[in-house]
Amino acid sequence: MTAEAALSRIDPFPYQHRLNEVMSSPVETIDPQATCTFAAATMRRLKISSLLILGEGGRPAGIITERDLLNAIAELGAGALELPVGARMSGPLVSLPPDAFVFTALARMAHGGIRHMPVVDPVTGQAIGMVTAGAVLKLRAQGALVLAEDIGTATSAADLGAIQKRLPEIAGGLLKEGIGARQIAAVISAVLRDVSGRAAELAAESLEAEGRAAPARWCYLVLGSGGRGESLLAADQDNALIHDAESDDHPWFAELGKRASEILDAAGIPFCRGQVMAMNRHLRHNLKGWREEVALWIERLAPEALLNADIFYDFLPVAGDYSLAASLRDAVTTLGQDPGFIRALAGTSARHGSALNIFGRFREEGGRVDLKRGGLLPIVSGGRVLALRLGVKATATPERWNAAVAPGFVRREDFARIDDAHEMLLELILAQQIADLASGRAPGTAVEVRRLLGLSRERLKQALKIVGEIDLILNHVLGP
Repeated sequence: MTAEAALSRIDPFPYQHRLNEVMSSPVETIDPQATCTFAAATMRRLKISSLLILGEGGRPAGIITERDLLNAIAELGAGALELPVGARMSGPLVSLPPDAFVFTALARMAHGGIRHMPVVDPVTGQAIGMVTAGAVLKLRAQGALVLAEDIGTATSAADLGAIQKRLPEIAGGLLKEGIGARQIAAVISAVLRDVSGRAAELAAESLEAEGRAAPARWCYLVLGSGGRGESLLAADQDNALIHDAESDDHPWFAELGKRASEILDAAGIPFCRGQVMAMNRHLRHNLKGWREEVALWIERLAPEALLNADIFYDFLPVAGDYSLAASLRDAVTTLGQDPGFIRALAGTSARHGSALNIFGRFREEGGRVDLKRGGLLPIVSGGRVLALRLGVKATATPERWNAAVAPGFVRREDFARIDDAHEMLLELILAQQIADLASGRAPGTAVEVRRLLGLSRERLKQALKIVGEIDLILNHVLGP
């Protein structure tokens, strides 16, 4: 099959929708001591095909399905119906959080040979919904997924690299289908986050195989555009680590960060040029250490400290114990409301510059305009400043800007213009990256404006004009 034929078969539905849109809720459960007869009667009454068995803290411990019951009868005869469901349940279970994309669930179910998957709260681990392959297929009969490999079952950097290499094909196909660039960026980010999380798991598994058990709970974090859900096709590594060991650091965590980054680099996600990675000491802490690190950034307000803060505040957990990340978010949100710190970040945002010169013409270099530095970064940085000012924990740029509308910090019409500009800039950069990859050129963030039609060029100029007003908006919000 040609590449073009493969792209034409992409079904956008699994890449557009998340599990919280397709899951059934609340979850139907059964006591592990209940009989299989009772389970069969319950499924028939509720017209469902599975029941969840809960363990400690309401976390899923196993599942009993119609297939499990049929297999039990085939093996043991009618007497199997008197067995407790705990003796015939399937486990351990594969689960996903509610914001995972449908394509991830379908891939996990296909590789595991399962048709039922619980949806769990990423912090508490409690079951909040159930997804079945049948329910998804009823919503979308056609399911030509391009992402055949399952990140969750990858066992090497090569496995992860094979998945990462499919992202341009997926992005190009979705763009041809008319899917918005921001939605495509969310898909790319979700895949890259899963790849990063799996790299951390593989690193931990390799340490454990050497007899080196983790000294405490830990959580691997993705920072920057990956945390915001705005990654495109030129992403590098931005990651960090939180743990709950008594000491602020330990050789095990240093080795975990080093191995995870090496796996990611081998998989085609290169080392961060700015060294923002958990393999570096200042990006590994327990909660007390992270409080002290962020407090130091706020106290010093040096350019390097502000750059660290810019990237760090977009963090999302991708592996390990997510409750550690939740505690970290609470702590640093409170710390980040320091007025001097917010003003310093706002000043950094204003220094990104504009992609237009004083005459309203594009600032071109080699026939291209850097739409990240002169367009996206002011929008992203401005949204981060607003989130800190409001104490908002959201990481996505549109959510941060929208949160400033209700309290009157940002006019609704200005939000609409900035939101449109954000979408357009992402689309232009993504389209250029896909074109560059097709021609053998490394993807970047500079766009060849001469290839744009006149109307598109004018729309871009209007988008960049509202970007140029962001520092005025922030000055109004922050006051004298």
